[in-house]
Amino acid sequence: MLSMFLESLGMALCLAGSLLVMVACGLPMWKVTAFIDSNIVVAQTIWDGLWMSCVVQSTGQMQCKIHDSMLSLSQDLQTARALTVIAAVFGVLALAVTLAGAQCTNCIQEEALKGRIVFTGGVLYIFSGLFVLVPLCWMANNIIVDFHNPQIPPSKKREIGAAIYIGWASAALLLMGGGLLCCSFSQGARGGYPIKYTPTKSITSNGDKKHYV
Repeated sequence: MLSMFLESLGMALCLAGSLLVMVACGLPMWKVTAFIDSNIVVAQTIWDGLWMSCVVQSTGQMQCKIHDSMLSLSQDLQTARALTVIAAVFGVLALAVTLAGAQCTNCIQEEALKGRIVFTGGVLYIFSGLFVLVPLCWMANNIIVDFHNPQIPPSKKREIGAAIYIGWASAALLLMGGGLLCCSFSQGARGGYPIKYTPTKSITSNGDKKHYV
């Protein structure tokens, strides 16, 4: 059935997206040192993340320090931390809701109600993708603006880190998967259009029966 295929594909995409959100949330590589001008000879790389900052030496040694206070972070990092955590929570909640209404489970027997629950799970996944997409785009815009700002010294300039790219991939998976889950609720996908057959007329013969010997 088409609806089961859409549900399976949507759940797979959303599950992968939710896992990537958690990975991006934990990685410290949101902002990375930009090697420009005199910074190209610097023997260390600085990573700024949502929860910690790390310094990677050219010898391979890495030292990380957890942020002492959330209020000490910049505004974009504070927003990114809050919205990314909300996106991860929405992903877990959406997974529980979608599994409850999925056709592969027997938690709910009524088909119409199962479809509505899957649709709700798809909407939650879309919200999760939007929650993670907003801080990513905001932070990437700030990094690009600061990079081209001549008033900021080269040692303070940063580049877009790997965690932001992972976050963009997770947002794309969540939005696509949530859209597929919402599409599986449509009547066309669930076979809601009944096939009408023209009733046939039965012809009976009322003639006299003849018996032959």
